[in-house]
Amino acid sequence: MAMSMGGGDSDKPMGDMNTTPLIDVMLVLLIMFIITIPVQTHATKLDLPPPSNLPNNIKPDFNQVNIDFLNTIYWNDQEVTLEQLQTFLNQVGQIQPAESQPELRLKPDQLAKYEIVNKVMAMAQQAGITKMGFVGNEAYA
Repeated sequence: MAMSMGGGDSDKPMGDMNTTPLIDVMLVLLIMFIITIPVQTHATKLDLPPPSNLPNNIKPDFNQVNIDFLNTIYWNDQEVTLEQLQTFLNQVGQIQPAESQPELRLKPDQLAKYEIVNKVMAMAQQAGITKMGFVGNEAYA
């Protein structure tokens, strides 16, 4: 009694190809290519603007100068002297191009002396500030 195992046609050649050695060879080639290819560094020259040395007291969109009834001057709600105000105005006036300068908003109190308001406006003009507006005009209407 002979036992038969599996199919009867064992004389036929095997139809499937063993791909395991092929995959091993491909992985070895891939690793060799990765090792031998030099690392490329891409350098792109950029003309970056110089770092801004402006203090945090200058805002990029607008800055407000308030003059209260005691003729005290405030730059963005911080009390300043005329010398400090001149420094801030000069820093804003040096921003080039002039179109990128932040707007200067002047808000004098009704009881503020005209002489002080006029002096602040003259300082802004001398500093080269091109964008200036008044806040609170409805109080004078």
